[in-house]
Amino acid sequence: MRVRAALLDADLGFIADGVLSWDATGALTEVGAYQGGPVDEDRRGELLTPGFVDAHVHAPQTRIIGRATGPLLDWLATTTFPEEARFADAGHANDVYARFTRALVRSGTTAACVYGSSHPTAAGALFSALDSAGLRAIAGPVWMDEGAPSPLCVAPEVSRDTVLALRERYAAHPRLSVAVIPRFALSCSSRAMALAGQLAAEHDLLCTTHLSENLGEVQAVRERFGNDYVDVYADAGMLGRKTVLAHAIHLTERDWRRLSDGGVIIAHCPDSNAFLGSGTFPWTAARDHGVRVALGSDVAAGRSFRMGFAAAYTYDNALRDGATLAPIDLFAALTRDASAALGLPGGRLALGRPADVVAWPMPPWADDADAVLATLLFDADAPVASATWISGRRVWTDDGRPWWSVVREPIAR
Repeated sequence: MRVRAALLDADLGFIADGVLSWDATGALTEVGAYQGGPVDEDRRGELLTPGFVDAHVHAPQTRIIGRATGPLLDWLATTTFPEEARFADAGHANDVYARFTRALVRSGTTAACVYGSSHPTAAGALFSALDSAGLRAIAGPVWMDEGAPSPLCVAPEVSRDTVLALRERYAAHPRLSVAVIPRFALSCSSRAMALAGQLAAEHDLLCTTHLSENLGEVQAVRERFGNDYVDVYADAGMLGRKTVLAHAIHLTERDWRRLSDGGVIIAHCPDSNAFLGSGTFPWTAARDHGVRVALGSDVAAGRSFRMGFAAAYTYDNALRDGATLAPIDLFAALTRDASAALGLPGGRLALGRPADVVAWPMPPWADDADAVLATLLFDADAPVASATWISGRRVWTDDGRPWWSVVREPIAR
């Protein structure tokens, strides 16, 4: 496959008239300025970029975007938990996950760290949907065994066995891997968190959860455990280089040192933080302590699957915290840096890398890096991706239908 269009990459920079080629294995074989020769697709007027990475998204919350019942603990009880309880129904899970995966690929997201519901059967449905959509993902069921409605509570041994079964089934899969996901301290017993930490360590699995998102949540954790939030996870062995902690807003200097020493990754979710009134992420503290930060949509408290919006809100959040971020650094955070942090291929337009590529319509005046970044990251009226490829396989072509339209036709090869 050989495609001609403008190119943008965090390392390569901007090329106004470029070309990408990839072979039958889905690896990039040509990246650079167009020097002539036939192409399979002439997409001049569009921009080709690496696919975006969503470091934190909740698949079961696809249908509740925009439900304004926050702050966090109220929103969970009123809106989220009742919707997630419906995933005991396999038909409901299959339907929602088909819509969820369509929303990701049309938004230019080619890889994601995905939270499922707590139900073992729904976990299988989530992986099937991710596979059918051609996505690259790290995913798993959330662990919940107390502090939540009984239809959502699952014994930690059952959650462990579900993860192990998924790990065995997808061990050789080229795009999918399983994560250990204790939802957060308030919905897990100490035993569940210890078992989750042990499982992740024994099998070298990514472990992800929520941390210090909301002041009411932080206080509830202290009252329940008699300990700081970070200490609760440290005691469970859940602070390491393969740990992704979402939010991390209300932290002390000691907390930041612990996170830095552990080498954890923060999934910064600025839209969700604003929508639920959770607070401003301390970007400068994360930077000063050398803590790695990736960006998450956090649908459904985040109100869009489009990671460009997450980058725009990150820019706004950083300004409130006294930092000014360069647009190209935000772009890198969505592509190269997120891929590296999560241990995923892709993220760059470079020879030998997987052709995880997105084509974006551009206005005629977007003829330099500043202009295309303005459209890609900050223009809320910019259109969705016109095409998305993962490992060279086309998984999305814009057909004008909304993301909630379930498309049953086979994905184009």
